[in-house]
Amino acid sequence: MSDDRTPAQIEADIIRRREQLALTLDEIGVRVHPKTIIGDAKARVASTVDETAGRAFVAVNRVVTDVRERFVAEDGSPRLERVLPVAMVAVGVIGLLAVSARRRKD
Repeated sequence: MSDDRTPAQIEADIIRRREQLALTLDEIGVRVHPKTIIGDAKARVASTVDETAGRAFVAVNRVVTDVRERFVAEDGSPRLERVLPVAMVAVGVIGLLAVSARRRKD
């Protein structure tokens, strides 16, 4: 195998490769540093929490929209045929709870 490079070219290649190796080692040092590892882990956790919170928001928003569509007409007025029975049931449940709490006191 013949090498047509001059000693100066070989020396320049060695210097260049040494500099590349030093940069690579510096990058590895940064990647394995505990602060970097912790920062990456925190970023992953934050991303997961954001994603989970986003999914929860979408799910809750969907439920609220569905409930709203059932109890509010397109013009924004309440659908009394649906609101009144629910309100009556709620009043009944609250009344039963009040009577039950009063009986427990006695």
